[in-house]
Amino acid sequence: MAAPVLEGPSTSTWTNWVGNQSFTPTFGAAPLDEQEVATLVRQAAERGVGVRVAGAGHSFTPVVETSGLLLDLAAMRGVLHTDPVNKRATALPGTRVRDFYEPLWDAGLALRNQGDIDTQHIAGAVATATHGSGTRFTSLSGVVRGMRIVTATGEVLDVGEDDPDLLRAAQVSVGMLGVVTQLELDVTDAYRLREQVGLRSWQDVMERWNDLVADHRHFGFFWLPSEESGALYNLQGHGQRMTDQCYVKVYDEVGPDVPDDDTEGRRVDRCYRIFPMVYDRNFHELEYFVPLEHGPQALEAMRELMLSSLPDSVYPLEVRTVGADDAFLSPQYGTATTVISVSGKPGTDYWSYLRSVDALLSDFGARVHWGKLHFLTPERLHALYPRADDFIALRRELDPEGVFLNDHLRPLFA
Repeated sequence: MAAPVLEGPSTSTWTNWVGNQSFTPTFGAAPLDEQEVATLVRQAAERGVGVRVAGAGHSFTPVVETSGLLLDLAAMRGVLHTDPVNKRATALPGTRVRDFYEPLWDAGLALRNQGDIDTQHIAGAVATATHGSGTRFTSLSGVVRGMRIVTATGEVLDVGEDDPDLLRAAQVSVGMLGVVTQLELDVTDAYRLREQVGLRSWQDVMERWNDLVADHRHFGFFWLPSEESGALYNLQGHGQRMTDQCYVKVYDEVGPDVPDDDTEGRRVDRCYRIFPMVYDRNFHELEYFVPLEHGPQALEAMRELMLSSLPDSVYPLEVRTVGADDAFLSPQYGTATTVISVSGKPGTDYWSYLRSVDALLSDFGARVHWGKLHFLTPERLHALYPRADDFIALRRELDPEGVFLNDHLRPLFA
């Protein structure tokens, strides 16, 4: 097979899933395997152009944007190996989260946790610390136990538990260490979940915060500022008043003797059938993480800000929790977090509001989701992420010319 060759200029405009990021790279390529990735990266580096990977386009930030080479790894897809004894699974980078379901279940396994969107490429989800909910569980990044990366010279680097600092840097790298061509994940035995949803008052949720976090495998909620809020995310009030209510979701494991269920407000099924939700592409999102213990205070302040600054807003405030891990750029580095997400309508100028959210949550030591809108500065990066210097040192060692940086990342990590 002939080696791939960079050809350009590209005439294809890349746009993310909600349409708030769009650009036309100079070169575009869709490699079929690791060898082709290595060849393309080497050619790009020799020409002095940058390289980024498209993923499934679920980031709201310009993490993908490049004036150089954009790689599409969708063809490098599939679960390669499952290990029920050691509870591991190996997959290619373009494998979507939902592609893990059946291969793992057939082996008696499942992902330990996941978010409610399951169409992301696993490499992109890992690179941005995409997460589910529950303080007993890390993000998807936290379960990575090894990966293969094509570095800026076109060489292939194996990253594993024998080099813990490099692994911790690679677990949340936002694509800055190289192109991931394979990942090994820590998984768990297959399990089923009971989901219970219902409306509760803000006061009830805040008063019972500690119990709700501790007593359930997963707990999260949407605070609904208006009657129209639920419809935006397909949440059903079933005739109940929704204004200033919390649409609460709790999940718990159930044994094999509990039958499947799909009644109003309650479902029982395989875990991977319970987690996903269907969202319309009608929102842009900012998501910050504050230490778990500061959650209720930060949420009270957020509710007051939303009521005073955006009294006519209908977008819900989404709240979850995530367990601590040790990845250098993880929002959960060294601490469990309360996750606070705010959204706005595409085409609406709500930047002043988002900056107010940023200022408010900064007082609580908030870290950012790398794939969501944020206002992180170099000064805050180093103040909030204790191992930022270690990450940057490794990034410079692996990519001294900044092949995998772009205009969005360079100010923070060059």
